[in-house]
Amino acid sequence: MLLVLALAAALWGLGVVLKQPVRRRLAALLALWAGVVLAQLVLPAGNGLREATGGDARPWLVLGIVGALVMGYRWLLGVLRHRARPAAAPEPPRGNFRPAELERYARHIILREIGGPGQKRLKQAKVLVVGAGGLGSPALFYLAASGVGEIGVVDADTVGASDLQRQIIHAEERIGMPKVFSAEMAVRALNPFVDFRPYNRRLDEESAEALIAAHDLILDGTDNFDTRYLVNRVAVRMGKPLISAAITQWEGQISLYDPARGGPCYECVFPERPAPGMVPTCAEAGVAAPLPGVIGTMMAMEAVKEITGAGQGLRGRLMIHDALYAETRMITVRPRPECPVCGGQHPEGAPRAS
Repeated sequence: MLLVLALAAALWGLGVVLKQPVRRRLAALLALWAGVVLAQLVLPAGNGLREATGGDARPWLVLGIVGALVMGYRWLLGVLRHRARPAAAPEPPRGNFRPAELERYARHIILREIGGPGQKRLKQAKVLVVGAGGLGSPALFYLAASGVGEIGVVDADTVGASDLQRQIIHAEERIGMPKVFSAEMAVRALNPFVDFRPYNRRLDEESAEALIAAHDLILDGTDNFDTRYLVNRVAVRMGKPLISAAITQWEGQISLYDPARGGPCYECVFPERPAPGMVPTCAEAGVAAPLPGVIGTMMAMEAVKEITGAGQGLRGRLMIHDALYAETRMITVRPRPECPVCGGQHPEGAPRAS
């Protein structure tokens, strides 16, 4: 009998070393017990194996009954504890506020132009931010702080040391991490009530269609014209408003492109991409650290206005900010009838497929 108990202890210890779940270790002991009982019942009296395992089935049967009672008691206790555990509070429907949210958004709610209805629209909104870099960083922070209910961000890049000069959503300890996951950590720390959805991928026509179709408003802060034209083209096709901005050195620009509601699209205003080398990237020409914060925050502000209906937005207006001389200019922009993407403004207010 001692031999069997030693074998059982060895099986249990081996399971612990191999990090096997408790259920598998118990199953091994059960198989050993069943083999011993079978040997006692089948083998003739005086058989060496039967004698080595105790010579009598009755002690093993008693041991099995006791083990079954113990396991049954533990199972019943677990069931009772589960039933006694208080049910988790149901998640409030989107648009309904928890007390903590009412306190968090109190400064918005007392604004006449936003109020309770506007804050509810923010909570119900789904905003996609393309790019988690210089412009995306402040935009994501302030969209989350404002209480936008669902925020998606798409970017295929990872955090680099040179990004930290201006991309404030990232941190030293997250160098090498995909930017969307770094942004997720920062946003969740700021506002746990936001549904944040990171998409660690590069946009193509198919993925852009799926993501843009799932959101109400698009913010584009990317640094290359291929992506800007792609996002604009798909946004026009889906009838979604697009807030697009760009920066270089000391200057930034921003507008709301929305041909579905009477404004121009991005390609109406910028029908041709600049010749190579004419518009250098931030890596090539440099950029003042606070500039993307200024323009990116403006993107978030325009998003809040567009969602809540507050004030006058930038639909049909292009704002250019010169940070070096602290000057801001506003240029009126109109739909271009020969635009190959939207074809200009339509009387019925519907977008034309490209």
